[in-house]
Amino acid sequence: MDRPLWERYLIYTSRVLQLDLGISYRFREPVINVILERLPATLLLMLVSIGWSSAIGILIGVKAAKNYGRSFDKFASILASISVSVPTFWLGIIMIIFFGVMLRLTPTQGMLSPSFMGAKQLTFEMMLDILWHLILPTLTLGIVYLGTYIRSVRSLLVDELGKEYILFAHAKGLGSSYILWRYAFRAVSPSINALIGLNLGTMLAGATLTETVFAWPGMGRLIYESAIARDYPVILGIFIFVAISVILANLIIDMINALLDPRVRY
Repeated sequence: MDRPLWERYLIYTSRVLQLDLGISYRFREPVINVILERLPATLLLMLVSIGWSSAIGILIGVKAAKNYGRSFDKFASILASISVSVPTFWLGIIMIIFFGVMLRLTPTQGMLSPSFMGAKQLTFEMMLDILWHLILPTLTLGIVYLGTYIRSVRSLLVDELGKEYILFAHAKGLGSSYILWRYAFRAVSPSINALIGLNLGTMLAGATLTETVFAWPGMGRLIYESAIARDYPVILGIFIFVAISVILANLIIDMINALLDPRVRY
């Protein structure tokens, strides 16, 4: 702290490039170790949430585009509007009250039951217990992203299905489902992949409210706890980690799009 501001910034930047994010005020250990300890829990929550929400959202969006202007299309639009409008923390609390307290179907807090705390080896029973605890957080987080996929896929396909080459395919006598999946969906798949890649990166930080409500021991909860404790090195380290994750996710998606779309070459 006895150096000028610009010199301190250069020192910090040079250390970041060496994965030295400083020492946590709260845990008294390197920030990178604290982040890597919480990362697996967030990755598990994130991948399951984005997996089911993207799969179901794409299917609903495709069917809505196929039935454009009909009852199912209107239902899908209403569902998407509700999904993107519901606050995450409110939905999580409702899930806890209904499924956890009233029906007693699922646990409401944490990642493991107390009986498995301190276990040194991952057993099949522990894996089932983690999946049991995973139900409510993944439902909550996935529902928030579900509407985004429905809206995006629907709008992309409605626009694509109105193009001349689609009309020509219908004139040739090809089936509607074949045209939809073989031509239209394939043409819009790079845009859908880009949306999934963006969500993969931002969800690392976006899971903060969900993890806090369900006491899920991931990076989102770590951000909240660090903000309360004013553990600035951890907060800065997570922001850097999330920024790098967004860049890497988009880079990987661009590479996948180059393989799927003949029009894209690098």
